[in-house]
Amino acid sequence: MNNPPSGVIAPKPLFRDPVFDGAADPVVVWNQQEKQWFLFYTNRRANVPDLPGVSWVYGTPIGIAASSDGGATWQYRGTAGIDLGEAPTYWAPDVIAHDDGYHMFLTYVPQIRTDWSGERRIVHLTSSDLLQWEYHSTLALSSDKVIDAAVLRLPDGAWRLYYNNEVDNKSIYYADSPDLFTWQDGGKVVGDRQGEGPKVFYWFGRYWMIVDLWQGLGVYHSTDTLHWTPQERKLLDTPGSGPEDGTKGHHADVVVNGDRAYLFYFTHPGRLGPDADRDTYEQRRTSLQVVELTYQEGELHADRDQPTYIALKGG
Repeated sequence: MNNPPSGVIAPKPLFRDPVFDGAADPVVVWNQQEKQWFLFYTNRRANVPDLPGVSWVYGTPIGIAASSDGGATWQYRGTAGIDLGEAPTYWAPDVIAHDDGYHMFLTYVPQIRTDWSGERRIVHLTSSDLLQWEYHSTLALSSDKVIDAAVLRLPDGAWRLYYNNEVDNKSIYYADSPDLFTWQDGGKVVGDRQGEGPKVFYWFGRYWMIVDLWQGLGVYHSTDTLHWTPQERKLLDTPGSGPEDGTKGHHADVVVNGDRAYLFYFTHPGRLGPDADRDTYEQRRTSLQVVELTYQEGELHADRDQPTYIALKGG
């Protein structure tokens, strides 16, 4: 009998937001000052009654949870200190550590809406502690309706930011920067199908892109970060059997830690059965989950029904 992997079995669900119960779009980063892992997430006002239309997905700050046991258990730490005006909406941060500080690339919507119209921008903020954030700029990208930044360090030391251009059939675009502060838009890299929430990382000698297709997670691979080949098999397109994990997986982050990689994602656990399409608290609420990725014969796999032994090492 094989020995189990090292680590602690992560619970299901991994985390639920204690304020609005609407945690989504997770991103995980090591807090060098506190020697803990920090989890940032979009919040939605899932448990607030009588909000018209889709206004429940607007008007919330970015939530934070922290883990001191390698990512198995998470404690709510409040919200990120970001001030971009009255009643803003913050979505889908990507957070990276660089030099002695941290950078956040955040989707910013300047008003609360009842539908999906209006502009959205990606803004750049910095922090010395992952708690309080300073605004630096709004990126000039391909349209005024862009969301879901994902930042990758290139082999030459420059940076590439991937994002969803909603104006162009929700395709994935990119921009380049030598220093994280000045950006030049580069155009479209993935447009074979609609998707959002790109996450790009390097593992097993390839670059990988995970995209939320709303019917599971699409997977692409590349050798140069510009030309992407789709993997036929999606991830998390089949509901799991664990608690709060019985629906498709959405908008994910990947943490490559040593030779292992973990996929953090969210579910709408109440979207089941004949009531799946109703619009009540039960269908709006979300839960965060984690599964370990495996690499088999050139493809990524994620078996959400197997125990996930997690042991993130900071440094």
